[in-house]
Amino acid sequence: MAVRSRVLAHALGRRLGRAPRARPGEVRRALIAHHLLAGDTLMLTPLLAKLRERYPRAELVMTVRPALLPLYATRPYGVRALPFDPRDGASLDALLRDRGYDLALVPGDNRYSWLAAALDAAWVIAFAGDRPAHKSWMVDELVPYSDTPMAWADMNTLLVEGPAPKQFNPADWPAPPAAAFKAPSGRYAVCHVGAGSPLRFWEPVKWRALAAELKRRGHEVVWSAGPGEERIVEEIDPAREHVSYAGVLDLAQMWRLLSAASLLVTLDTGIAHLAKVTATPTVTLYGPGSAVLFGRGAFWRSAPFREVTLADFPCRDQRTLFKRRIEWARRCQRTLAECAEPRCMQAIGVERVLAAVSSLGL
Repeated sequence: MAVRSRVLAHALGRRLGRAPRARPGEVRRALIAHHLLAGDTLMLTPLLAKLRERYPRAELVMTVRPALLPLYATRPYGVRALPFDPRDGASLDALLRDRGYDLALVPGDNRYSWLAAALDAAWVIAFAGDRPAHKSWMVDELVPYSDTPMAWADMNTLLVEGPAPKQFNPADWPAPPAAAFKAPSGRYAVCHVGAGSPLRFWEPVKWRALAAELKRRGHEVVWSAGPGEERIVEEIDPAREHVSYAGVLDLAQMWRLLSAASLLVTLDTGIAHLAKVTATPTVTLYGPGSAVLFGRGAFWRSAPFREVTLADFPCRDQRTLFKRRIEWARRCQRTLAECAEPRCMQAIGVERVLAAVSSLGL
């Protein structure tokens, strides 16, 4: 609460003390202000690419959660990632010492337009439709979401005028340094079995069947999951037939694991988006999530990435993203209290996943 109050005070002080608002004619410094999770932050990559193309000499700065900093150590697209935690006053102090931007973009929750204003951004652009309305009081220009189906990663580029950026080139994002760990040798497939909600989980028996077939096809299978998700792997593989990296690797190490893998099979989670950056052949299972909103899209259209989903699943019927209504969107954000079991995930069979693997030539 103390950090929030300070942001509000700085934002109001700077806005009330400025002349009438006007968009700068030249952009020398641009800020992307947010506090998104890993997957959503990685989906800002097309926005970084477009900013770099549109303003080739501008300094690009982006706030990120401290845990994500290692991914940006090599400064993809020249961006300088700065840590921000709304609960940490020291992180706000550091940002305030580096204030002064010609342009600020707010891709997610519009409450971070207040942070942009506090950092003395001359012009703030964000998406329309956020609620409650006071979150957008510091926004100078509101941009509507696309009225036609579009990946959210591509939609973020609408915050910047001009043509869409060029397709992703892995050379634009060099691998970050990572601490050594014992990686698999030979040809291996990563099965990432954790996700942010139990409603995205796939049944253990299906993971076991998939692992058996991948092994038959010549892949060493390794399990992956996030911190605190070790029990998921234990349930899938109680005999420990395959090596598990659950809860062991940080994001930079996970980059290294994925970049050398022959295949990733993953649930709809941040690791799927990291695999787009590492150019890892990937099969992603979309149950409650939208393969349209969170799949390849245009920027990653050439990526070796396959979406496995059942289109028009009856209860995938919610139409909001970051509290904005999108008429064409079809997704589900229900909790376990609202949905006792993930029928959309249960409807995905092993055969569909293996067919997607085969389509990658694996």
